[in-house]
Amino acid sequence: MKASSAPGWTRFFPPCGWLAAYRREWLPADAVAGITLAAYAVPVSLAYAALAGLPPQIGVYGYMLGGIGYALLGASRQLAIGPTSAISLMIAATVGVLAGGDAVRYAQIASLAAFAVAVLCFIAWVFKLSVLVRLVSDSILVGFKAGAGLTIIMSQLPSLLGVAGGGHNFFDRAVKLMGQLGHLDPLVLAIGAVALLLLLFGERLLPGKPVGITIVALAIAVTTLLGLPALGVPVTGKIPEGLPALGLPTFGLLEFDDLFPLAAGCVLLAYIEGVSAARSFAAKHGYPLDVRQEFLGLGAANLAAALGHGYPVAGGLSQSAVNDSAGARTPLALVICSVTLGLCLLFFTGLLTNLPKAVLAAIVVAAVYKLVDVRALLRMWKVSRIDFYAAAIALVAVLLLGILQGVLLASIASIFLLLARASQPNIAFLGRLPGTGRYSDNARHDGVEPLVGVIAFRPEASLLYINAETIQQAVLDALHRSTDVKLVACDLSASPYIDLAGARMLHDLYDELASRHIAFCIVGAHAQLRDLLRAEGLAEKTDSGQWLRSLDSVLGDDKCLRNASDR
Repeated sequence: MKASSAPGWTRFFPPCGWLAAYRREWLPADAVAGITLAAYAVPVSLAYAALAGLPPQIGVYGYMLGGIGYALLGASRQLAIGPTSAISLMIAATVGVLAGGDAVRYAQIASLAAFAVAVLCFIAWVFKLSVLVRLVSDSILVGFKAGAGLTIIMSQLPSLLGVAGGGHNFFDRAVKLMGQLGHLDPLVLAIGAVALLLLLFGERLLPGKPVGITIVALAIAVTTLLGLPALGVPVTGKIPEGLPALGLPTFGLLEFDDLFPLAAGCVLLAYIEGVSAARSFAAKHGYPLDVRQEFLGLGAANLAAALGHGYPVAGGLSQSAVNDSAGARTPLALVICSVTLGLCLLFFTGLLTNLPKAVLAAIVVAAVYKLVDVRALLRMWKVSRIDFYAAAIALVAVLLLGILQGVLLASIASIFLLLARASQPNIAFLGRLPGTGRYSDNARHDGVEPLVGVIAFRPEASLLYINAETIQQAVLDALHRSTDVKLVACDLSASPYIDLAGARMLHDLYDELASRHIAFCIVGAHAQLRDLLRAEGLAEKTDSGQWLRSLDSVLGDDKCLRNASDR
């Protein structure tokens, strides 16, 4: 049921595929998954809305409307859409400054941000920008998630301890929290600690079960029976009943340069997290995933959330795992979840009045602590230091600058990391494997026979402007360490592409070698390389007939060596 195989406009409307193939026996599984997801969504959406600085019902609106939007245009059958921890914290950190303390304007800007995310997703779909997300490396994501997890946990500790908190970044919050520890509320701390322990143990002992909603129900019952609000325990208070009133968000609240960074950061976070989760479930269940279509699904989800005065939503791994483990077969589970949440908004919001805020904080902490993947960081330190440094940059950027600036800096760091790696390619200086016509890197294999009078090198990367000088200098250094060199052979078999700077480097290398009466030949060049080398005049300096040949065949007939003797 690959969306792109459907005729006409229907290929952009996935329900045409999964509804046509729907089986009646799937309905009970989708219904159970939808109700289970709703039970998970209620406490999490309340907690994330509080994290975002918005009224608690706004989080429920995001799950309810976002799920319907994604079910219409999303490509994944198990991905669940709703508020996420990172986007919630990004909204809190950014919108608070833009709103200037006005609660009404705050909610309007958050809704406008969701609309802007929908517009950017549509633009990204039109221009096929899914390839750009690949520039953000996995190592950057590990560091970013760790920084986001620590920042979110730090933001929730005041609610768990019953203190005021405050601060602009992780370290500022930590300093202020340390100064307030003498005023913590033991009762609030006890409530939050018990809730957190129950959540952690429940998640481990009862995976896939609605542990969160059960703990919420217990917390409300205990709080009401013991009259804890009268003892100063902060609670959510009355949540308005009824479905959200649909309407366009208020435009003209912000200038473009204020709104765009927030929306772009949300799109980047939402798309990366959503596609990563969607791919894992597509692989698990054996169906293809159209990653470009995910822009439309994410855009539809955020448009629906914006029309319901919600804030940006995304697909998350945790809620999707709940949806999948509960048996979801198709996006119909999201629709059933939305219907269930709608019924809760109509009839059951009064039951949430006495829900302690410490419990909501515990739910957030239990949901995000896994973002701090210490094992992955330690593994990078052992295996690849450059990946570890990239992760560390992202982690520190989030802790110091916040989620939005951190994700943007992490994206830039990914690009510079890519350039840094490309600028320092491995350059294999070759020797002959004994008894064969094969050649291998002298530095990586023992017993390789050195080539007498010959330096053969193989750049194991494309020859580009960012690494051309490095490659040339490495060859000249090798020449300086050698004696009686008659030939330098450049094996381009591991170089898929060359640009003008790479061709110019080969010109310069030829000229330098010619001044020393050393022959230069090129072997193993692929088609694109041969075309550019010929266009740049390398055929006038080297034998183009050898460009197609292997290193062994060229060294075997000694043609280049004879040319060197003629100089």
